[in-house]
Amino acid sequence: MNFLIKATIRAFVAPEHKISCPHKLWEHILAQLDRRGERCHESGAFLLGVQSQDRFEVSDFVFYDELDARAYETGVCVLPGSAFAKLWAHCRERALTVVADVHTHPGSARQSDTDRQNPMVARAGHVAIIVPHYAIPPVKRSALGIYEYRGSHEWTHHNGNGRGQFFYVGLWS
Repeated sequence: MNFLIKATIRAFVAPEHKISCPHKLWEHILAQLDRRGERCHESGAFLLGVQSQDRFEVSDFVFYDELDARAYETGVCVLPGSAFAKLWAHCRERALTVVADVHTHPGSARQSDTDRQNPMVARAGHVAIIVPHYAIPPVKRSALGIYEYRGSHEWTHHNGNGRGQFFYVGLWS
């Protein structure tokens, strides 16, 4: 019964969202991105969860440096193929899927040419979330860059007024 109440309220609060994440989990992820990036280089994580119809619910995460200790060595996020083998094994063990990737940038949350040409998961529908200013608090959700991969290095951005509906963070996740 609690699940139905929560789902009903979430449908009213964020009726068009594709991804939802509990507020406390999101705040923890942001704090870890800040810490791992040492306020001087990029850091990132994969958001993991389950799909319910055409929506995704984030319930777990794995940071890039947990998959490869050298992920931030160059100052930007770089993962070798072996890191993805670990990621897929992690997902299988927990019966989860990759919902999105999230990584930080030094300035704004604008998608770089490198980001556009090298999606972390090159599958249509994959979502990349960019957090500005290395995730140094406070991080406003309105400043996030949210990009959905369409294939062939084409992306749809979900920035501006629709951002909060596409990626919902809150109590009713």
